[in-house]
Amino acid sequence: MATSEELMQRAVKVIPGGVNSPVRAFRNVGLTPRFIERADGPYVWDVEGNRYLDYVGSWGPMILGHNDPAVREAVQKACERGLSFGAATELEVQVAEYICQTVPHIDMVRMVNSGTEAVMSAIRLARGFTGRDKVVKFAGNYHGHSDCMLVAAGSGVMTAGVPDSAGVPAGCAQDTLTAVYNDLDSVHALFENNPGQIAAIIVEPVAANMGVVLPAEGFLEGLRALCDEAGALLIFDEVICGFRLAYGGAAERFGITPDLVTYGKIIGGGMPVGAFGGKREIMEQMAPVGPVYQAGTLSGNPIAMTAGLAQLVELHDHPEHYERLEAAGGRLFGGIQQLLDEVGAPCVLNHIGSLGSVFFTPDAVADYASAKASDTARFSEYFRFMLERGFYLAPSQFEAMFVSVAHTDEQIDQTLAAIREFLHA
Repeated sequence: MATSEELMQRAVKVIPGGVNSPVRAFRNVGLTPRFIERADGPYVWDVEGNRYLDYVGSWGPMILGHNDPAVREAVQKACERGLSFGAATELEVQVAEYICQTVPHIDMVRMVNSGTEAVMSAIRLARGFTGRDKVVKFAGNYHGHSDCMLVAAGSGVMTAGVPDSAGVPAGCAQDTLTAVYNDLDSVHALFENNPGQIAAIIVEPVAANMGVVLPAEGFLEGLRALCDEAGALLIFDEVICGFRLAYGGAAERFGITPDLVTYGKIIGGGMPVGAFGGKREIMEQMAPVGPVYQAGTLSGNPIAMTAGLAQLVELHDHPEHYERLEAAGGRLFGGIQQLLDEVGAPCVLNHIGSLGSVFFTPDAVADYASAKASDTARFSEYFRFMLERGFYLAPSQFEAMFVSVAHTDEQIDQTLAAIREFLHA
């Protein structure tokens, strides 16, 4: 069997950089990526047979842990009926009905194939609905790789040290206005300088692509009020937060009602899927009933819909899962904070529920600039130390740790013991 090193040597010959998504490359931590062969519960195994306690969870959607039996069995049965039809199915209706029935701020929803597609389509819809062109985003918030959103983006763009992408014409980004996360004054200034021109504000209600950065008190409420005053739409990008911070996502957790919300793989049980939804009067501007066009042959794919419905039903019908997520997140992140305090380490921990990040900087992290001040070399040391001891973290200072229902107290305590060892080394 090939090793990860051997597979990478083969991969770089046929795949740019050897990976199909840049953050997988492990370049910033000075290692060869681990090629994963299988996953189950809270664990992943690489091709050499090494087992890791996983805090990536396919970048968030594996709330129930990997290879959940109910989701797996539903998908296996669906595969027997065919993999793709490119036609309407009852399954996509069932998923849409379920989301609309169980998430109060969604009247209608449109399925797509990724979070990037969801954001791209939601922004087009906001522009079509308002008749305006400009969109406000926040530095360090990542909303996928569509042209107009690759401006001061987070996630892999931030990790690679590339503030904007080559290949994006200036015209594509000229209507994207960038504000400072947690700074309402910077948003007000953009509205004052562009009166009657801003279609929407799009925001990660909890930023999770420049590391985890929580909204300051009153920040989201201020965005809601500003949009109401200016006639703009508020779009919550809940690709990370949706169905994780609460069943109704950050919107439920913070009590803020967005006009539109975007989801990613989390509504597909980890399968390639995305969606956007919101108020009926806005969503009915979508083709074929409205003038805003969007399409996709694989949108509402029956296998992804099956996986998504199985996970959503499990999460909705068992609120104890959210109690477990809160408890597990509290045990892990509360334990990390105790260790940082004990050692006096020059680190900052940001966390909420089952989502968190350790920043290797002594100063509070509240926005893009303060996140970028982190010591990425020190993070690389931390990452390598944990990986060697069997803990799989995101290979970037600017990503999150994800806790799942499958993580036990004993496993979390083992994680804390390893972090203690690193801090005392």
